[in-house]
Amino acid sequence: MSSTFFGLNIASSGLNAFQASINTTANNISNVQTEGYSKQVVNKEASSALRAFEKYGNVGTGVSATSVTRLRDAYYDKKYWTNQSHLGYYTAKEYYMQQVEDYYTDDPQTNPGFSTVFAKVFNSLNAVKSSAGDASIRSQFVSDAQKLCTYFKSTAERLNELQVSINDEIKTTVDKVNAISQKLALLTKQINTIEMNGGYANELRDQRELLVDDLSEIISVSVDEGPVTNTNYPNMDTGATYYTVKVNGQILVDSFDYNELATQTRDEKYNQTDVDGLYEVVWAKTGNKFDVYGNNQYGTLRGLFEVRDGNDELNMRGSVGAVTSTTLTLERLTTTDINYLSMPSSGSIMINNTRYEYDGFTLNTDDDGNIKSVVFDMKNGLTQQQQQRINGCKAEVGETVDYKGIPYYQNQMNAFLRSFAKAFNDLQEQGMDHFGDDGQALFTANDAVLNEELNFDRNLYGSAALSYEDRWKNASLSSSDDTYYRLTAANVRVSSAVSADPRLLSATYKRTDADGNVLTDGQDSAKLVEDMLKLEKDVELFRGGGATSFLQCIYADITVDTQECSVFKTNYTEIQDAITKQRQSVFGVDEDDEALDLVKFQNAYNLNAKVIQVMTEIYDRLILNTGV
Repeated sequence: MSSTFFGLNIASSGLNAFQASINTTANNISNVQTEGYSKQVVNKEASSALRAFEKYGNVGTGVSATSVTRLRDAYYDKKYWTNQSHLGYYTAKEYYMQQVEDYYTDDPQTNPGFSTVFAKVFNSLNAVKSSAGDASIRSQFVSDAQKLCTYFKSTAERLNELQVSINDEIKTTVDKVNAISQKLALLTKQINTIEMNGGYANELRDQRELLVDDLSEIISVSVDEGPVTNTNYPNMDTGATYYTVKVNGQILVDSFDYNELATQTRDEKYNQTDVDGLYEVVWAKTGNKFDVYGNNQYGTLRGLFEVRDGNDELNMRGSVGAVTSTTLTLERLTTTDINYLSMPSSGSIMINNTRYEYDGFTLNTDDDGNIKSVVFDMKNGLTQQQQQRINGCKAEVGETVDYKGIPYYQNQMNAFLRSFAKAFNDLQEQGMDHFGDDGQALFTANDAVLNEELNFDRNLYGSAALSYEDRWKNASLSSSDDTYYRLTAANVRVSSAVSADPRLLSATYKRTDADGNVLTDGQDSAKLVEDMLKLEKDVELFRGGGATSFLQCIYADITVDTQECSVFKTNYTEIQDAITKQRQSVFGVDEDDEALDLVKFQNAYNLNAKVIQVMTEIYDRLILNTGV
């Protein structure tokens, strides 16, 4: 039989349990605005009953507050983390693509761009047609031509600066991943320390999930947690758990330990226009490359890499043909137009997941002037075993990135300039200058390493009778030759000779009589200028259109990609809001709910206090007013 005063114990258990509930509710209310905080609840259960040895059997002993735990649903957490990776991916790309878009904006009043500058060049050229003998008119044209070169150089410089900025952000982002990984490992250790002693580390778990929220925006992660069992007593609850965070199937955080990522400077460029010192991300412990472009891998980090390195898969790819100890020939190429050649003069070739470095190459062209094969000069040579292993394999120069990033837009500018400069210079070289001498190239480039101007004059290629197009047919051209491959938006310029004396500009075709004497139509003759004016829009120079279509093509590429990023960012933001509401419906703190709980627990507490009061009166009557 239970004790006479057993009722007091039962009521006391109720007081304790609901006092804990009120305190927990107070904690929830105080953290209503705390980011990442999960609502906590007191878990209560009926205390173990006592055997009364009476007809009514067991006697209840009250209530026990077994634990204080948080409300959380791992399903919604995983949905949130997956969505965060996509949101971070498109947010990063949108931010930088909007900057690229601004670089090509053309506002004649505030920000003159390509169309404005290009139109001035041909307006000046049209003035030359009217007054070819006027040196001041020629000077104005040469000045406007130089402004066109300056426009491309400044745009290329801004893109390079943006590439440097993204590169710096990649390093900062990797450092942030390492910092979060370290905190996750430390929190897991603290959580296990508390929970192995029978407690529940609710606040620490909230902090850990909040860190994963931040991490999932940078890289796609998968999280797994499970109990640590005692091998001798499998059913015994140790209180400890293992906690792993994986990226691309590789472990980033393993309970109390974590694997650091590191940034490593590339030894070579992947694209001709790349700045020096671009980072690769590797696993610090092994040095293995971190696969930024892995399956289902998104996040800010991948977005940064795509904008920084995106070449729209226009890098040189093909199959390995003849191989010797010092050379490697690439055939069946994806890029055959010399104008679109974007590989660096020295770099690396990826074959069977192995990089082989080269320090120069030679282009072999066919009857139409297209590249039919490339012979690379291998930097470190190839062993017999390497030659056998790579013969006939697929190969790519640099890295293939399926996105229109900074290298893509640099290459598009290079392709336009090469095509335009070649066409313009070819006409110039068919003419004669104000003094009756052979015409010379107007657009050239400055070699930054040698600090000298490249020579695009026709006599460089042998017979002066050869047209520019013929010079490229069935030719063998080295990466060190003064070819238009070496002309880029970053180094294009007006010939220093023509810039110093505009009278060296060709305005009319060179004609000779039967005896080889030069015939002249007078200094004001401008028949050559008439054909040069056709280069503005009547001659196919860039992507199937005239020169004026350059900005239209580029801007179409940029706006499509930028709008795509904006649309997807908006979509994933809306999904984030929906998932956040679902998460909050589970673990969020609602002021109204907490107010109701507070009243409910207060009433329950008061009822238990009332029980004690009643029991007190009963015992008072029993002890003081009942005679024995």
